Amino acid sequence: MRRRFIADIWNARTATLTGDQAVHLARVLRAEPGQVYDIVAGGFLHRAEIVRVSESEVVFTLHEELEANAALPIHLLLAVFKFDHFEWAVEKATELGVGIITPILARRTEKHLAQASAKRVERWRRIALEASKQSRRTDVPAIGDPVSLKLALERETAAARILLSETEQEVSLTAALQARGDVGELALAIGPEGGWTPEEMSLFTAHDWRHVTLGPRILRAETAAIAAIAIVSAHF
Repeated sequence: MRRRFIADIWNARTATLTGDQAVHLARVLRAEPGQVYDIVAGGFLHRAEIVRVSESEVVFTLHEELEANAALPIHLLLAVFKFDHFEWAVEKATELGVGIITPILARRTEKHLAQASAKRVERWRRIALEASKQSRRTDVPAIGDPVSLKLALERETAAARILLSETEQEVSLTAALQARGDVGELALAIGPEGGWTPEEMSLFTAHDWRHVTLGPRILRAETAAIAAIAIVSAHF
């Protein structure tokens, strides 16, 4: 299986890797002109041949387009929680194929995390890029800037909107998905440590979100996110 990289610069005929990717190819893999890799350029997967190598850039000629799987039409609204746990969730959600991740500043997001979150977005995007390459995705999930829950709900356009709720005991995620059938794009909201406040729950209801449960156990936020994505992925 050929190694896969995601191009930093591309056009119809060539693709270029720069920065850490170029250094890795040049120093670690000792890449040479004529070698063939899989390159993602503009969301499309190609067989590509190296034509020039340096530690500042590696240039490829793009050949035939290869078959690839599209991202899942899942928009993950993920409340900001402890950064090491949040970053793990971003990495695994990327591996599972989520299309969009929006960090949410919830009422119970710790104040210092909320204040520092804007400075962490680029790190989260780098984590998503590396996870995309590791999992052989042909795209990188879009990770938005942290926003308030109110603004995120006002912007949401997905027809299917599902909220994991600790207070819901009857309707399971699986049952809600089966009831909707072919849902198209789906928005999935995961709360912070301590859960959503009653006011936030009412806000979800006002914006037509379906409250569901993953079962009787209390899960950490990152565990709930991955379990829910896996269930939705199986439904798709």
